[in-house]
Amino acid sequence: MKRAIRYLRFSNLGQSNGSIERQELYTDQWIQHNRVQLVDTFIDRGKSARTFDRPDFIKLQAFITKYHRQVDYLLVDQLDRFSRDAGEAMSLVKNLQRLYNIQIVSVTEGITFDYDTPGSYFRTGLQLLLAEEDNINRSIKVRGGLYTAKAKEGRFVYKNAPFGYRKVGENKNRTIVIEESEAKVVRYIYDAYIRDVPLYKIKEQAYEMGFDRGGNMAVERVLANPAYGGLLYTKAFKEHPAGLFPSKHEAIVDKTTWHLVQAKMKKPEKIRVSLDDEIPLRGLLKCHCGTPLTGAPSRGKSGKYFYYYKCKHSKHNNISAIKAHDQFLGACKLMSLDQTEVKDIRLASEKRIDGALSENKTMMSQKQKELAKEEELLFTVEEKWIRGDIAKDTYERWYTTYSDNIIKIKGMLERVNKGAERAFELLKRHLDALTDMAYVYNQADTLDKREFVKQVFDSNLYYENGIYRTPTMLDIFARKSLIMKQKGFLIYEKKRDNVDIIPLSGERGIRTPGPLTVNGFQDRRNRPLCHLSGGKSTKPARIAKFQC
Repeated sequence: MKRAIRYLRFSNLGQSNGSIERQELYTDQWIQHNRVQLVDTFIDRGKSARTFDRPDFIKLQAFITKYHRQVDYLLVDQLDRFSRDAGEAMSLVKNLQRLYNIQIVSVTEGITFDYDTPGSYFRTGLQLLLAEEDNINRSIKVRGGLYTAKAKEGRFVYKNAPFGYRKVGENKNRTIVIEESEAKVVRYIYDAYIRDVPLYKIKEQAYEMGFDRGGNMAVERVLANPAYGGLLYTKAFKEHPAGLFPSKHEAIVDKTTWHLVQAKMKKPEKIRVSLDDEIPLRGLLKCHCGTPLTGAPSRGKSGKYFYYYKCKHSKHNNISAIKAHDQFLGACKLMSLDQTEVKDIRLASEKRIDGALSENKTMMSQKQKELAKEEELLFTVEEKWIRGDIAKDTYERWYTTYSDNIIKIKGMLERVNKGAERAFELLKRHLDALTDMAYVYNQADTLDKREFVKQVFDSNLYYENGIYRTPTMLDIFARKSLIMKQKGFLIYEKKRDNVDIIPLSGERGIRTPGPLTVNGFQDRRNRPLCHLSGGKSTKPARIAKFQC
């Protein structure tokens, strides 16, 4: 008695015509009619025929390799159950007969594949080609439907909602709505990334806040997902271009922020700096040679660890972190403003915000005109394409350009509307803190301390000969810079735009302070030696007719 194995498969758990029960019924009838013994059955449930990478199909191949001498037939309900890729399927069935002398039987179609029989070979190839054509047509319909749903209707069509959203509705009415508890985490991820917070730190904080997506790249996927900016990406379909399209669902971050993040992600990654609360300025504070200082603990004789900032050049800086932090807090205390100054800042800021609001209205009006112009240009391109006046590649190029411009302008309008409101809120909540800058710095976490240094000193903070130095500092905090220097906290040496220009004296300016010299010398009491206006005397000037 001849023996057979069979392979059953269906691609969708919701299918009924290709159900396993029906395939079992037809193959059982063939087995009984031909008096063949069934050796084993291999079943792949919910697996596509586009690939041979299916669990039971792999087991089937291993079984044939080992027990092919005990098998005469491989039964399938139809050849498309076996595979929809005609080329790969023909190659496989030929090898089964040539290498293992096993014939493929399609019981429903009544085909027994025999490579040595021309008619059988032709019928098998024809059936596989028809199955592949059906697969192609089905794929076109699916891709066309997806393109229409995303690009034209703005519908979120994916099976699972991204973190920060939940699904509501069914079929064409299905959409996603914001899950606020999760959306807070998403907003933090975007905001922190724009503020240059290291990715590893963003991930730590996000998981503490409740982020539950697995994988090393989970946060990066959140940053790259256009759904959070109220956008959907779709691949090109026939003559229709690929691109980002506005979605009906509500965005968690504005479009401008999303685009800023995408641009930043394309830039080369900076050197990673590990944050440590004991040495918050590591990698930010620089040695006088310009090298960012590293930091690490050193174990003392008592076994206790003490932290130090160090330069990679051994003979340069090796600073106690405690000393460095005490000095910095001393400088912060002298940066504090009094109530009168805070009041003046408040009034000036409110006035400036009011002015900005007025400017924003003008800008929004201009942007609305730009938006209308871009939408008109997009409509014109579509009309030309429909009439056949332009080629496909020209249409795709301009369609993508105008669509991106429209999205960016809309995002900018959203951002401007929220900006002034946020500015007033921040002004009201935080301005009084300027009266105690040491407290502000002490209460900040490591990330905010680093941001403080970046903003106040424009990231130009150095350490040399036991004291901080900087060429750039916000003017509002530099009023007591001389006292900072006297107390050994910080030396502020303001950087001139052009060091070759010597400031003028008199009404037009004040000459740079310091001892004046004659031919490179000065007197023993460090008094300036001046030239006589018309002669060569080097005696100190005593009367008005002598000039310095």
